[in-house]
Amino acid sequence: MHKLAHLRKEYSKASLEIAFTNPIDQFNKWFAEALNAEVPEPNAMSLATVSEDNRPSCRIVLLKGIEDNKFLFFTNFQSHKGKELENNPFCALTFFWAELERQVRIEGTVTRVDEKKSEEYFQSRPLGSQMSAWASPQSSVIENRVILEERMKQIEKRFEGKNVLPKPHQWGGFQVDPNMIEFWQGRESRLHDRIQFIKVESGWSVHRLAP
Repeated sequence: MHKLAHLRKEYSKASLEIAFTNPIDQFNKWFAEALNAEVPEPNAMSLATVSEDNRPSCRIVLLKGIEDNKFLFFTNFQSHKGKELENNPFCALTFFWAELERQVRIEGTVTRVDEKKSEEYFQSRPLGSQMSAWASPQSSVIENRVILEERMKQIEKRFEGKNVLPKPHQWGGFQVDPNMIEFWQGRESRLHDRIQFIKVESGWSVHRLAP
Protein backbone atom coordinates (compact mmCIF):
# COMPACT_ATOMS: atom_id res chain seq x y z
CA MET A 1 0.00 0.00 0.00
CA HIS A 2 2.89 2.37 0.80
CA LYS A 3 4.27 2.09 -2.76
CA LEU A 4 0.82 2.46 -4.33
CA ALA A 5 0.14 5.62 -2.36
CA HIS A 6 3.24 7.23 -3.86
CA LEU A 7 2.59 6.30 -7.48
CA ARG A 8 2.16 9.59 -9.30
CA LYS A 9 2.30 10.90 -12.84
CA GLU A 10 2.42 14.50 -13.95
CA TYR A 11 0.13 15.35 -16.89
CA SER A 12 1.35 18.02 -19.27
CA LYS A 13 0.70 17.01 -22.89
CA ALA A 14 -2.28 19.22 -23.78
CA SER A 15 -5.08 21.49 -22.67
CA LEU A 16 -8.79 21.34 -23.47
CA GLU A 17 -10.90 24.09 -24.97
CA ILE A 18 -14.13 22.98 -26.63
CA ALA A 19 -14.93 24.41 -30.05
CA PHE A 20 -17.95 22.18 -30.79
CA THR A 21 -21.60 22.49 -29.80
CA ASN A 22 -22.17 18.75 -30.27
CA PRO A 23 -20.02 16.44 -28.10
CA ILE A 24 -20.08 13.73 -30.77
CA ASP A 25 -17.96 16.04 -32.95
CA GLN A 26 -15.48 16.46 -30.09
CA PHE A 27 -15.42 12.70 -29.50
CA ASN A 28 -14.77 12.02 -33.19
CA LYS A 29 -11.89 14.52 -33.13
CA TRP A 30 -10.30 12.87 -30.08
CA PHE A 31 -10.89 9.39 -31.45
CA ALA A 32 -9.17 10.31 -34.72
CA GLU A 33 -6.22 11.65 -32.73
CA ALA A 34 -6.08 8.41 -30.71
CA LEU A 35 -5.97 6.46 -33.98
CA ASN A 36 -3.23 8.70 -35.38
CA ALA A 37 -1.24 8.30 -32.16
CA GLU A 38 -1.56 4.51 -32.53
CA VAL A 39 -3.07 4.14 -29.06
CA PRO A 40 -3.54 0.38 -28.42
CA GLU A 41 -7.19 -0.57 -28.99
CA PRO A 42 -8.55 2.99 -28.95
CA ASN A 43 -12.11 1.65 -29.25
CA ALA A 44 -11.86 -0.30 -25.98
CA MET A 45 -14.32 1.10 -23.46
CA SER A 46 -15.54 0.10 -20.04
CA LEU A 47 -19.26 -0.62 -19.92
CA ALA A 48 -21.01 -0.26 -16.57
CA THR A 49 -24.45 -1.78 -16.02
CA VAL A 50 -26.74 -2.20 -13.02
CA SER A 51 -28.57 -5.34 -11.89
CA GLU A 52 -32.19 -5.59 -10.76
CA ASP A 53 -31.01 -5.30 -7.15
CA ASN A 54 -28.95 -2.16 -7.94
CA ARG A 55 -25.55 -3.82 -7.94
CA PRO A 56 -23.18 -2.33 -10.54
CA SER A 57 -20.81 -4.34 -12.72
CA CYS A 58 -18.23 -3.25 -15.27
CA ARG A 59 -16.27 -4.82 -18.12
CA ILE A 60 -14.39 -3.85 -21.29
CA VAL A 61 -16.17 -4.02 -24.64
CA LEU A 62 -15.31 -2.60 -28.07
CA LEU A 63 -16.97 0.36 -29.74
CA LYS A 64 -18.00 -0.68 -33.25
CA GLY A 65 -19.47 2.52 -34.61
CA ILE A 66 -21.23 5.81 -33.98
CA GLU A 67 -24.49 6.21 -35.88
CA ASP A 68 -27.17 8.85 -35.37
CA ASN A 69 -25.11 10.15 -32.42
CA LYS A 70 -25.35 6.75 -30.71
CA PHE A 71 -22.46 4.50 -29.63
CA LEU A 72 -22.68 0.92 -30.96
CA PHE A 73 -21.34 -2.34 -29.54
CA PHE A 74 -22.28 -5.99 -29.99
CA THR A 75 -22.68 -8.87 -27.56
CA ASN A 76 -24.60 -11.99 -26.59
CA PHE A 77 -28.01 -10.89 -25.29
CA GLN A 78 -27.97 -13.83 -22.86
CA SER A 79 -24.69 -12.70 -21.29
CA HIS A 80 -24.55 -11.03 -17.88
CA LYS A 81 -24.39 -7.54 -19.39
CA GLY A 82 -27.02 -8.36 -22.00
CA LYS A 83 -29.55 -9.44 -19.39
CA GLU A 84 -28.81 -6.42 -17.19
CA LEU A 85 -29.27 -4.01 -20.09
CA GLU A 86 -32.57 -5.65 -21.03
CA ASN A 87 -33.82 -5.18 -17.46
CA ASN A 88 -32.30 -1.72 -16.91
CA PRO A 89 -31.34 0.30 -20.01
CA PHE A 90 -29.25 2.86 -18.11
CA CYS A 91 -25.50 2.42 -18.55
CA ALA A 92 -22.17 4.24 -18.60
CA LEU A 93 -19.14 4.06 -20.91
CA THR A 94 -15.57 5.18 -20.25
CA PHE A 95 -12.69 5.56 -22.68
CA PHE A 96 -9.17 6.11 -21.33
CA TRP A 97 -6.32 6.94 -23.67
CA ALA A 98 -3.32 7.07 -21.34
CA GLU A 99 -0.88 7.95 -24.11
CA LEU A 100 -2.83 11.18 -24.74
CA GLU A 101 -3.71 11.74 -21.05
CA ARG A 102 -7.40 11.76 -21.97
CA GLN A 103 -10.62 10.24 -20.71
CA VAL A 104 -14.20 10.37 -21.98
CA ARG A 105 -17.18 9.44 -19.80
CA ILE A 106 -20.60 8.78 -21.31
CA GLU A 107 -23.92 8.14 -19.59
CA GLY A 108 -27.11 7.17 -21.40
CA THR A 109 -29.65 4.51 -22.24
CA VAL A 110 -29.50 1.56 -24.63
CA THR A 111 -31.81 0.07 -27.21
CA ARG A 112 -31.18 -2.90 -29.46
CA VAL A 113 -29.70 -2.42 -32.90
CA ASP A 114 -32.06 -3.69 -35.60
CA GLU A 115 -31.61 -7.29 -36.72
CA LYS A 116 -30.45 -6.46 -40.24
CA LYS A 117 -27.62 -4.23 -39.02
CA SER A 118 -26.62 -6.79 -36.38
CA GLU A 119 -26.50 -9.54 -38.99
CA GLU A 120 -24.45 -7.39 -41.40
CA TYR A 121 -21.87 -6.74 -38.70
CA PHE A 122 -21.89 -10.35 -37.49
CA GLN A 123 -21.15 -11.66 -40.98
CA SER A 124 -18.33 -9.14 -41.44
CA ARG A 125 -16.44 -10.68 -38.51
CA PRO A 126 -13.68 -13.29 -38.99
CA LEU A 127 -15.10 -16.79 -39.42
CA GLY A 128 -13.58 -17.95 -36.15
CA SER A 129 -15.35 -15.14 -34.29
CA GLN A 130 -18.64 -16.08 -35.92
CA MET A 131 -18.17 -19.69 -34.83
CA SER A 132 -17.23 -18.78 -31.27
CA ALA A 133 -20.41 -16.72 -30.95
CA TRP A 134 -22.35 -19.89 -31.77
CA ALA A 135 -20.23 -22.08 -29.50
CA SER A 136 -20.03 -19.96 -26.34
CA PRO A 137 -22.96 -19.76 -23.88
CA GLN A 138 -21.52 -16.46 -22.69
CA SER A 139 -21.50 -15.85 -18.91
CA SER A 140 -22.85 -19.35 -18.18
CA VAL A 141 -20.99 -21.54 -15.67
CA ILE A 142 -19.08 -24.34 -17.43
CA GLU A 143 -17.20 -27.24 -15.87
CA ASN A 144 -14.00 -26.80 -17.87
CA ARG A 145 -12.53 -25.48 -21.12
CA VAL A 146 -12.93 -28.86 -22.81
CA ILE A 147 -16.66 -28.16 -23.02
CA LEU A 148 -15.99 -25.03 -25.07
CA GLU A 149 -13.55 -26.83 -27.34
CA GLU A 150 -16.03 -29.63 -27.95
CA ARG A 151 -18.81 -27.17 -28.71
CA MET A 152 -16.48 -25.40 -31.15
CA LYS A 153 -15.78 -28.69 -32.93
CA GLN A 154 -19.51 -29.32 -33.23
CA ILE A 155 -20.05 -25.86 -34.73
CA GLU A 156 -17.16 -26.32 -37.17
CA LYS A 157 -18.71 -29.62 -38.29
CA ARG A 158 -22.21 -28.13 -38.51
CA PHE A 159 -21.08 -25.26 -40.73
CA GLU A 160 -18.31 -27.07 -42.59
CA GLY A 161 -17.56 -25.45 -45.96
CA LYS A 162 -19.32 -22.18 -45.11
CA ASN A 163 -17.44 -18.88 -45.03
CA VAL A 164 -20.36 -16.86 -43.67
CA LEU A 165 -22.66 -18.05 -40.90
CA PRO A 166 -26.18 -16.98 -39.97
CA LYS A 167 -26.35 -14.76 -36.90
CA PRO A 168 -27.39 -16.57 -33.70
CA HIS A 169 -30.73 -15.22 -32.46
CA GLN A 170 -29.20 -14.41 -29.05
CA TRP A 171 -26.44 -12.23 -30.53
CA GLY A 172 -26.70 -8.62 -31.66
CA GLY A 173 -26.00 -4.97 -31.03
CA PHE A 174 -26.87 -2.31 -28.52
CA GLN A 175 -26.78 1.42 -29.20
CA VAL A 176 -26.15 3.88 -26.38
CA ASP A 177 -28.05 7.16 -26.67
CA PRO A 178 -25.98 9.56 -24.52
CA ASN A 179 -27.49 12.15 -22.20
CA MET A 180 -24.12 13.15 -20.69
CA ILE A 181 -20.62 13.20 -22.17
CA GLU A 182 -17.61 14.46 -20.24
CA PHE A 183 -14.14 15.10 -21.65
CA TRP A 184 -11.12 15.00 -19.32
CA GLN A 185 -7.67 16.22 -20.24
CA GLY A 186 -4.83 15.67 -17.78
CA ARG A 187 -3.04 18.87 -16.70
CA GLU A 188 -0.15 19.76 -14.42
CA SER A 189 -0.53 19.70 -10.63
CA ARG A 190 -3.83 17.80 -10.95
CA LEU A 191 -5.61 20.94 -12.24
CA HIS A 192 -7.16 18.87 -14.99
CA ASP A 193 -9.54 20.18 -17.65
CA ARG A 194 -13.06 18.76 -17.49
CA ILE A 195 -15.78 19.79 -19.93
CA GLN A 196 -19.25 18.29 -19.54
CA PHE A 197 -22.07 18.20 -22.08
CA ILE A 198 -25.62 17.61 -20.80
CA LYS A 199 -28.43 16.87 -23.27
CA VAL A 200 -31.30 19.37 -23.08
CA GLU A 201 -34.36 19.94 -25.27
CA SER A 202 -32.59 22.50 -27.44
CA GLY A 203 -29.43 20.41 -27.89
CA TRP A 204 -26.54 20.34 -25.42
CA SER A 205 -25.55 22.55 -22.51
CA VAL A 206 -21.81 22.84 -21.83
CA HIS A 207 -20.08 23.32 -18.48
CA ARG A 208 -16.51 23.37 -17.23
CA LEU A 209 -16.10 21.30 -14.05
CA ALA A 210 -13.52 21.64 -11.31
CA PRO A 211 -11.06 18.72 -11.38
